[in-house]
Amino acid sequence: MSKRVLVPSVIGLVTLGAVTAGGYAMASTATQPTVEDGSASYTAPSRQGEGKLSYTADVSDDSGVREVRVIAWPASSELDPTEPEMRYVDKATCHSTSDETSRCTYTLKVTQQDAADLAEGTWYVSVLATAKDGDTEFVPRAATVDVTR
Repeated sequence: MSKRVLVPSVIGLVTLGAVTAGGYAMASTATQPTVEDGSASYTAPSRQGEGKLSYTADVSDDSGVREVRVIAWPASSELDPTEPEMRYVDKATCHSTSDETSRCTYTLKVTQQDAADLAEGTWYVSVLATAKDGDTEFVPRAATVDVTR
């Protein structure tokens, strides 16, 4: 191999390695969404009005939050939703608190008729957070709440 071919090939290899390493460093700085400070509560309906089951959390991602999907389900049902199934459940309402973080709240109104059909006991809340860049974070049991009549 001539020196003319070898030198440009080595330079090209070093340049390609630097570009690849730089691309890897840029890709590795992206973060997955996080779901923090989540809490759930249940208020039974009364003669004065409807009750509710609610879940609130702070959701963050370096690209911002696109949407948060939430489902509450009784532990006794053994439902245990999966990430793909979460794409078809209700969305939480999210309000930006910064460029990267949103406070997201899911509220399910519960009438006396609904409450009569609800399983009593422990319920789980599952969450699927989706960032603006498409990254997702699935939290199968983000919170628990006791449902009573």
